[in-house]
Amino acid sequence: MKVPVTTDLTLGEKQRLFMELLARLITYIYAQGHECTGGDLWAKEGHMPNSNHYKRLAIDLNLFKDGVYLVTYEDHKKFGEFWKSLHPLCRWGGDFKNKDGNHYSLEHEGRA
Repeated sequence: MKVPVTTDLTLGEKQRLFMELLARLITYIYAQGHECTGGDLWAKEGHMPNSNHYKRLAIDLNLFKDGVYLVTYEDHKKFGEFWKSLHPLCRWGGDFKNKDGNHYSLEHEGRA
């Protein structure tokens, strides 16, 4: 699929775009010699009100290298930068005031 550059998308269009971009991110993570698991792609609770996790527009990726779980913001930094390069709506939790390095999302209604 050709990724639309526009940011004027419906929720459904954003959900489909998110999955395509997520596949690119995960492929990149593995190409860099890392592995990952996913969490909260569609959460029903446990996040702030109106979280994009509730809209299927956010995921928390658990990152591993040589079987070791990597938990710091710095561990995710190059992947966060790659994610943001994929589309103008891509947001990374490492840029948040309260850093959330494993959070990858698409902006929707002003929320990341």
